[in-house]
Amino acid sequence: MIIVPEREIAGLLTLSDCFSAVEKVFASMANRSANNFPVVREAIGHAEALYGFKSGFDRESLALGLKSGGFWPGNMAKGLTNHQSTVFLFDADTGRCRAVVGGNLLTALRTAAASAISIKYLARKDAKVLGMIGAGHQSAFQLRAALDQRGFERILGWNLHPEMLGRLETVAQERGLPFEAVDLDQLGAESDVIITITSSFAPILKASQVKPGTHLACMGTDTKGKQEVEAELVAAATIFTDEVAQSVTIGEAQHAVAEGLLTEQAIVEIGAVINGTHPGRTSAQEITLFDGTGVGLQDLAVASAAVERATEKGIAIDIDF
Repeated sequence: MIIVPEREIAGLLTLSDCFSAVEKVFASMANRSANNFPVVREAIGHAEALYGFKSGFDRESLALGLKSGGFWPGNMAKGLTNHQSTVFLFDADTGRCRAVVGGNLLTALRTAAASAISIKYLARKDAKVLGMIGAGHQSAFQLRAALDQRGFERILGWNLHPEMLGRLETVAQERGLPFEAVDLDQLGAESDVIITITSSFAPILKASQVKPGTHLACMGTDTKGKQEVEAELVAAATIFTDEVAQSVTIGEAQHAVAEGLLTEQAIVEIGAVINGTHPGRTSAQEITLFDGTGVGLQDLAVASAAVERATEKGIAIDIDF
């Protein structure tokens, strides 16, 4: 069995590597050659933590396995990231565990890759202003990945705790772009693309604050009850997602569906756009929204890439198990 420790991941995979891996698996899902299994995600009644696992199987790549972990809100005070996870890969022919891979950085990279893919396929080509809602650990990954997809000229940011926005400003400075902390009204009125990456259980952004032609990537809602934008905004947009089943149960669309504002049949898999079986955006005035719930197949794809790269570089730890 191969072990790829968390400490090695940063030297193995880039955002571009993860973008390619996730793009392929989204296409595989839309082709029905890859399946995610039901998600388990629950509050454990200790340390205010959410714990669960996501799993699946891709018949094209033979990636089989699961990611186990969750969200521990007190970890920052302990010098740890709030999200903690590990990916387990199994041999599809025998069922033996073939690899254990540190999943913290991989989760950040694959989540950023998913929103970037949505920007590539759904945002207007002339998008110039990028709005960021949320400034936690994941936000910097989201921002870097998004900036590779369009010729953005300005970055706007809002966070419940404004003192954290320096994380986004630092990334903007890396890219030589101006950054401005703004209120939600200004962010919605001026942004061509908006990424939401929070752990909110109440809507932050309203439909009245978003202009026609905006693309939204809602990346924080992955649990029953979470919500980043109001249901009316979801209903006003054309909705795309990684997986429809998760979108309507644990994703941003759960609230609009529950309120009867949106039907499950109206939600489109992003893989269909990648494969060319759905046109994606159809007008410059259309509001598009990607409901990024985070699927197990994403984790398996990037973990498999990490194992392959670690083996090539001779840094994979091989043990008898």
